[in-house]
Amino acid sequence: MLENKEKIKNILKNDGVIAYVTDTVWGLGCLPSSEKAVRKIYEIKHREAQKPLILMSSEPYHLLEYVKQTLSKTAAKLIKKYFPGALTLVLEKSEKTPDYVTSYKSTVGIRVPDNAVFQEICNIIPEHVLATTSANLSHQPSAKTYEQAFENMNEYVDMVVPDYGYFAKGLESTVAGIFDDEVNIFRQGAIMLDI
Repeated sequence: MLENKEKIKNILKNDGVIAYVTDTVWGLGCLPSSEKAVRKIYEIKHREAQKPLILMSSEPYHLLEYVKQTLSKTAAKLIKKYFPGALTLVLEKSEKTPDYVTSYKSTVGIRVPDNAVFQEICNIIPEHVLATTSANLSHQPSAKTYEQAFENMNEYVDMVVPDYGYFAKGLESTVAGIFDDEVNIFRQGAIMLDI
């Protein structure tokens, strides 16, 4: 399904930024190891420096090395129940997670989107993880279609990857933080958590 695999891989390896479909809204992403590309995302979006990016992958285990190793029971339960899906979990980060991705905060958001195109992109890149945010300018609505993403981002990013008919549902993910095994909902989105 995914065409231009080598092109996508080369863009990302060379500090590039791409736009792509997820199960919720369109995303903008780069390799977490590329500080230059992360800075580019902030510039493209006019994003406030104190707003972190999140990390997304095709599989939960690729993300676990970016968080503190001892997952609480609640975090493990939510990952099992809602990944892949429209839930972003905010957890204590590990030393592997660069400060420039998380706005120098001690936590990181992780998510596994339920979208075949996004998952294929992750599967072709070395660490299978993208530092990501929504494909729109700050304070503008998130892109929900290829056309919107193209219009918002085409002149700024290295590539807008087609969705091949795997459309975004159009509602942002629910964002929940877990600290001391307590769940805090930071943003109510597509998923109503049942804990």
